[in-house]
Amino acid sequence: MPVVVGLLGGRKDVVSRVEGDFSCTFEVQRAIPVLKDAYGGNMKNVLHVGPESCSVVSKLLREGEAEAWGVEPYDIEDDDRNCKALVQKGIVRVADIKFPLPYRAKSFSHVIVSDALDYLSPKYLNKTLPELARVSADSIVIFTGYPGQRRAKVTQLSKFGRPAKMRSSSWWKQFFTETSLEQNEDAMKKFEQAASKMSFSPTCQIFHLSSNH
Repeated sequence: MPVVVGLLGGRKDVVSRVEGDFSCTFEVQRAIPVLKDAYGGNMKNVLHVGPESCSVVSKLLREGEAEAWGVEPYDIEDDDRNCKALVQKGIVRVADIKFPLPYRAKSFSHVIVSDALDYLSPKYLNKTLPELARVSADSIVIFTGYPGQRRAKVTQLSKFGRPAKMRSSSWWKQFFTETSLEQNEDAMKKFEQAASKMSFSPTCQIFHLSSNH
């Protein structure tokens, strides 16, 4: 497993919330212990998809219990040395998630996605969600905002090409049904139990989907 020296700091989470910028990726970092408790030993190698992926990958690698990779949906910031190092090592890739992911089928036990699907229209979601299922062997975990929550800063909007569109839980569930993706009820219950045990109260919507292979 690659060793990553230097981790992205957590202060950005505080700054972002003060400025009104909402991020589910920071929620993913907080949720990692809960996810590990819910999925147990099955969570062997994880792919995180979304902005700030380097921070999630760094946290997973630091804890050393699971291998981790990431996909950044847009170019990393020029001054992000830690992230550049991960990209140079091939641990994190910069790739447009509207197109096929650069991995073989079932490359990862779990795929976690945050702050990325909110920027895709249904046209591209129809392509991206099946891709997430293709490269995952076990489960897909989606972190997404609630309607009314503010999302990326103006500087990020140009990178995604469109503003975030927050969708309701019922919208997502209907979309999962239409794309033949089933919610993983067992994982959902275990996650809720672990969250209660660890006093983890999510501020994002979290969906657990089966890979359906």
